Amino acid sequence: MSASTASTDYPDHLVWDDERDVGTRRRPAWEERPTRVGVTAKGAILGIALLAILFPLWIVVITSLSDAKTISETGGLVVWPRGITFDAYRELLSGGEVSRAMVVSIGVTVIGTLFSMAVSVLAAYGLSRLGSLGHRTLLFTMMATMFFGGAGIIPTYLLIQTLGLMNSYAALILPMAVNVFNILVLRAFFMNVGQEIIDSARIDGAGEFRILFQMVLPLSRAVLAVISLFYAVAYWGNWFAGFIYLTDQDKLPLQNVLQQIVIAHQRPAGMAQLIGTGQIPSLAVQTAVMVLALLPVAVLSPFVQRHFKKGMLIGAVKG
Repeated sequence: MSASTASTDYPDHLVWDDERDVGTRRRPAWEERPTRVGVTAKGAILGIALLAILFPLWIVVITSLSDAKTISETGGLVVWPRGITFDAYRELLSGGEVSRAMVVSIGVTVIGTLFSMAVSVLAAYGLSRLGSLGHRTLLFTMMATMFFGGAGIIPTYLLIQTLGLMNSYAALILPMAVNVFNILVLRAFFMNVGQEIIDSARIDGAGEFRILFQMVLPLSRAVLAVISLFYAVAYWGNWFAGFIYLTDQDKLPLQNVLQQIVIAHQRPAGMAQLIGTGQIPSLAVQTAVMVLALLPVAVLSPFVQRHFKKGMLIGAVKG
């Protein structure tokens, strides 16, 4: 059999170099063994990307730990650690404005994440039951909000004002308590739970709440961890809500205090004299607040990372 004849009778993914190689499958380029040049190039690119991410973070951390002399000699940000001191962190966490803002941010993040997860899980489970009352209408109504960007800033502000939630912590939680995308991800995951498990629980007399809490949720730890991280990061980094809804300085979360210190160059309450006399550099205080704002997310992310791939893919792709 000639190569030209074989190529017309068989699919394109079969190659016919000679009679000994009949039926050999051509492998895609990404399945081939990587060359030494390719491995070196990939390592170099990943190394540069990693350096571009870690180097600015390194500078911020080292500057926050540097004393006034070192910062003065370098003329600003410090690259090489010299004159290490924890005075900036010690003063920031000694019960002043920044420590109070951290408590506010942690409280809003924890309570907001729990509330959002409760609402999202209940909504997603109800929408995942195809026989539930009005689930199709509710599903399309919720999906429609994704295409119109929500109610808008002004209507939301007027609603918060009308409900009497201005200058309250509820204004930091309720406007962002529900995320339709997160609900759709949870719904897809819940629909992927075996129907035979749910049917067997119903035969044993279990109600919907018992099925949800004792059968479905234990099988959905991966997606719950991922969605919880999404909500927690959103609440922790929510600067805009505090900016437009809060007027009391004592109620501001950490992100708003960070903006005042870094952008508006305001000195934290109780540290004005220390900064003014040069005992603690203003730049060290600013970078220390940045580190405190980044620390919770940096600490929690590795613990959720192992669930991330499974939580986002299982249930999202049917097949």
